[in-house]
Amino acid sequence: MIISIPSILLSLGGKCLLSCALVLLQWNHICKSFLGVFSVSLAVVDTILTLFVTTLHMHADGYVFLLGLKLTWYHICLLVQILGQMCNALQWPVAVVAGLDHFLRVTRRLQPVTGRTRFIACLFVTGLLWYLAVLYVFLLSDFIPVMEGVYHTQIHQCWIIHTTQILQVSMFLLLTLCCAGLHAGCSTRFLKNPPLKDQSTDRSRAHSRRDVVHQTIHIFLKTWAPFLFFLATTLLLPVGIPAYLSLNIAWLCFLNSLLIAIVLCAVCPVSEVTQGLAAVPPDSFCEWTFQCIVSVC
Repeated sequence: MIISIPSILLSLGGKCLLSCALVLLQWNHICKSFLGVFSVSLAVVDTILTLFVTTLHMHADGYVFLLGLKLTWYHICLLVQILGQMCNALQWPVAVVAGLDHFLRVTRRLQPVTGRTRFIACLFVTGLLWYLAVLYVFLLSDFIPVMEGVYHTQIHQCWIIHTTQILQVSMFLLLTLCCAGLHAGCSTRFLKNPPLKDQSTDRSRAHSRRDVVHQTIHIFLKTWAPFLFFLATTLLLPVGIPAYLSLNIAWLCFLNSLLIAIVLCAVCPVSEVTQGLAAVPPDSFCEWTFQCIVSVC
């Protein structure tokens, strides 16, 4: 797709404002998980890029010197294209690492780890992902910058790739959540018949787990149903989403809630969930509280 440079600057500015607002909203606990630390790093990267390309674009002569290098309006398009490639490359790794982080937290396998140690580990993994994304874009991918063959002061638009990674990640995770819900709903049909006492106990546990899964899905949809509709509408538009906007903190907040829902449905013991004993990762949007179920309380 072709986007004018003023439109790119405006969208980057809007992305930065939204990122700063969401970081401040979650400031009390944003650095307690991998997604929180990565969100802060993404806000910093977006802010630096926005300030740089805005400063470069404001020069009427179309170039500035930085560390002995002459940077022109060509570099605005180049940097935005590189950021788009990196955002595409980071979608799946961020989702996988965040899911693993939530799984370890909910199952209490990170219980001995202190807050400082967890923060340092998240900071290291975040830096490693950014480093690997840079290596991938410049060494392993088939990325070739697309530039207009005109003088740099006559560049008024850039070639920008659109993203399909959001659709892939969201569809896969939503299908996973649906499968967890269906499995919980159908679990009572596959219970063993003998003995009668064990059958009654298993059936009670299956009903309890089904109720927890239904509550989890209800909490998630109650909060994020408008965003799901917006995401579906945006992704189905012919224009698509520019890649440099695909990785944003609003999307990461949605991803955080979705991964929490999947982990709670898949691995968390029912008794811990209903009694509030589960180590649920921090979430500023969904309130993960469950009604106590008689059979497990």
